[in-house]
Amino acid sequence: MIVLITYDVNTETSEGRRRLRRVAKICLNYGTRVQMSVFECRLSPAQRVMIEEELSSEIDKELDSLRIY
Repeated sequence: MIVLITYDVNTETSEGRRRLRRVAKICLNYGTRVQMSVFECRLSPAQRVMIEEELSSEIDKELDSLRIY
């Protein structure tokens, strides 16, 4: 399946900037960057579960936004 991942990470703090780099690196491991914070990924169902878990563990749900379509 082809999955579109978009995110917006709050980078006002140094922790936010580190979080942004980690989120981008996870996405690069699974797909291709089409814009700065938009990735297209061709994933198996198991890979989709894995990337969702990895990204959810990095994202701060209070400050950041993550969308997977």
